[in-house]
Amino acid sequence: MSKSIQRWMILLGTVLLQFSIGAIYSWSLFNQPLAEKFGWQESEIVFTFGITVFMFAFATLFSGPLQDKIGPKIVASIGGILYGTGLYLTSTATTLLQLYLYYGVVVGLGVGFVYVCPLTTCLKWFPDRKGFITGVSLGAFGTGSLIFKPLIEYLLANYGVSNTFQFLAIIFFVIIIIGAQLLKNPPNISVYVSKNDNAPVKKSYTVVEMIKTKSFYILWFMLLLGATSGLLVIGLAKDIGIELAGLTPTVAANAVAVTAIFNTSGRLGLGALSDKLGRLNVVLITFILTSITMLFMSIFPLNFITYMISIAIITLCFGGLMTIYPTISGEYYGIKNLGANYAIIFQAYGISALLGPALASYIGDLRVTFAVAGGLSIVGAALCLWLIRIWKNKEVSE
Repeated sequence: MSKSIQRWMILLGTVLLQFSIGAIYSWSLFNQPLAEKFGWQESEIVFTFGITVFMFAFATLFSGPLQDKIGPKIVASIGGILYGTGLYLTSTATTLLQLYLYYGVVVGLGVGFVYVCPLTTCLKWFPDRKGFITGVSLGAFGTGSLIFKPLIEYLLANYGVSNTFQFLAIIFFVIIIIGAQLLKNPPNISVYVSKNDNAPVKKSYTVVEMIKTKSFYILWFMLLLGATSGLLVIGLAKDIGIELAGLTPTVAANAVAVTAIFNTSGRLGLGALSDKLGRLNVVLITFILTSITMLFMSIFPLNFITYMISIAIITLCFGGLMTIYPTISGEYYGIKNLGANYAIIFQAYGISALLGPALASYIGDLRVTFAVAGGLSIVGAALCLWLIRIWKNKEVSE
C-alpha cells in the first residue's frame, strides 16, 4: 500500500474513532430522562459529565506514553473495550454512585484511551498539514454528538434511558474496534515547524524537560481557563435554554446540535486559520470572544436567538482551542514524545470539566457563574499575551 493511501486510511480510522467517543458531548440529552426515571436532581446527574471528562483526561497520562511504546492500534482497542463495557454497565445503574462509576469512570477511561491515539497518529502521518489535519481529527470528535443525536433521541423515546445505553454500548464498541485496526505509526517521524509561529523548538522535549520550562505552566493554566466555559456550556446546554431562555425541553434540545456544529466548525476552521495567523494569535481571539459572550449571557436576558448565538460562539471558540493545543504542543516540544507531553498538558482540560460544574453548583446562579467564567477567560487572554511575548523572544527554555 502506498504512503498516500496509508495516510488516508489512517484518517478514516481516526474519523470512526472520534465520531464514537465524541458522542459523550450529547450528555445533556440524558439529564432529564435520568431525573424522571430515578428521581435524581439534574445538578447531581450533570456532574457525571464532569467526572467523565476528568477521567478522560486522566487516562491520557497512561494512554499517551503507552501508545508511543506499543502503538495506537492496541491502545485504541483497549479504549473501545472500556468504552463499550462502561456504557453497558451504565444501562444497569440504579444509583447515582453506579452512574458516576460506570459512565463517569469507566466510560471516561475508555474515551481517554481512544482519544490520544488518532490525534497523535495523524500528526505523525501529516507533519506538513498539522493545523488542518488536527482540525479534521478533532472536528470528527466534535461532530460525534451531532451524528448520534437523532439516534440517541430515537432510542430514548422508544426504548427508555437504560436500554439506550445498552444499544449504544454495542454500536460504539463495534465502530471503535474497526477504526482501531486502521491505525499505525509511520516508519519515520518527521518534524515540521510552523513558520507563522516562528516556533523556537530545537529538539524533542521529554516530559521532565518540558515541565522545567516556564511556558509549560502558562500553557497549562491557559487550557484550564479556556476549557472551563466550553465544557460548562456543553454539559448544561439544554438546561440553560430551559432556565434562562424560557424554552421548552424539546426546543432547548436543539442546543445539542448547535454545540456540535459549532464545536466542529471551530475545530476545522480555527485549526486551519492558525496555520495562517499563528497558533497563539488564534488562541487569543478565542479567549476574547469567550469572555465577551460569557459576560453577555450573565448580564442580558436571553431569548431563543441570543441563546443559540451565545452557545454557538462559546463552542466555536472551545473547539478551536482544543484543536490548536495539541499542535502547539508538537511544535514547541517536539513530535517524538507528543503522546506523553500532551497528556500532561491535557490534565488541565480534565480539571476544567470539574471546575465548571463545581462553580455552577457552588454559586447556584447560572448568570453569576457565567460572569465568573467570563473573568477566567480574561485572565486566560492575559496569559496568552504573556506567552506570545515569551515565545517571540524564543525563551521556551526559561
